[in-house]
Amino acid sequence: MSVIERIRAERLVVLLRNVADTERTVEALASAGVGVVEVTLDSPGAEAMIARVRQRGDVTVLAGTVLTSDDVERAVAAGAEGCVGPTFVPGVVERCLHLGVPPIPGALTPTEIDAARRAGAALVKLFPAAAMGPGYIRDLLAPLGRVPLLATGGINAANAGAFIKAGAVAVAVGSAVTAADDRVAAARALVDAVRAADEASP
Repeated sequence: MSVIERIRAERLVVLLRNVADTERTVEALASAGVGVVEVTLDSPGAEAMIARVRQRGDVTVLAGTVLTSDDVERAVAAGAEGCVGPTFVPGVVERCLHLGVPPIPGALTPTEIDAARRAGAALVKLFPAAAMGPGYIRDLLAPLGRVPLLATGGINAANAGAFIKAGAVAVAVGSAVTAADDRVAAARALVDAVRAADEASP
């Protein structure tokens, strides 16, 4: 199964930014049914974290906050299986494709989303998703077709399902899990929410 196929199957990515106990957190997430995580490059020791998560073998690891071609090089060297950015930078997408890893650039407007997809984005990170709402995804997909959107920003167990039902191929969640007192319970709630929405989607 490819990285993108797994994201589409799991429908959930958990974002790890400045998480001190990454290995314990990933262990907890995996026990809750999470199979894809994103380690942001602006986290201290990000490359070492990516390498350690990759060594597990059971969790797909993406690099996040990938802003430059050099960031792509660092991420791939550490073992990242995909690169996620907050914005669409053509050079970043091009470098990812050259190195054989799927690029997932960020975009918000129809023009940005279409440009990212035409440049070769494997998925397009819709950010900030919660500020726009699930209806925005439905509105985007009406003229743009089945552009694969990863809804990110302000997603939690209460609204994740609505974004899936609106047409997002997956959601990415950060502090709703990592800042929770019980990360396992928070992750399980999200896994359950996206699975229920997936089953209810046409």
